[in-house]
Formats: sequence, structure tokens, C-alpha cells
Amino acid sequence: MSEFKYRPLKDRVLVEPHKAEVKTASGIIIPDSAQEKPQKGTVIAVGEGKKDEPMSLKKGDIVMYGKYSGTEIKIDGKEYVIMREDDILLVE
Repeated sequence: MSEFKYRPLKDRVLVEPHKAEVKTASGIIIPDSAQEKPQKGTVIAVGEGKKDEPMSLKKGDIVMYGKYSGTEIKIDGKEYVIMREDDILLVE
């Protein structure tokens, strides 16, 4: 992966969401209109943190976040979610 040229500010994290499930465990294909928004992704970039609170996440971490967390953005044709570090629920 080439170097990402954007850097989030303060305690924000840029996450690339993983793909939504397209098939159920029993093999039924889920149409696009019924697929749930993914809640898991890979950290692409992190900010510097706040003055007294350094960032605990790093580039490449796999994270899970709330269903309605963050703001969806598009950069160079790719979809990302930008959110505060507090919106991250857990790290794999």
C-alpha cells in the first residue's frame, strides 16, 4: 500500500470499512439493499491525539465500532469512515 497522504486531526481515526457479508452461513445470497453496514474495519491513519491524551490506536489495527459511529467520506474513489477514537469499541 502506498503512503496515505491525508492525516486526521487531534483524536480522529480514519477507518476503511470491511466488506459487508454477501452470503449467510447457510449459503443464501443477501441482496445489496438488505446488507447491513459493516461495523469492522482497518485503521488507515490516526491523528496525533489531544494534549494530555495520546492515541492508543495505530495504522493497521483491526477495529470494531458502533453502527452509527463516524462520518462516511470518499477519498480518491474509496469509501472510508472518520471518527473519534472514543467511537472505537474494541481492537482485534
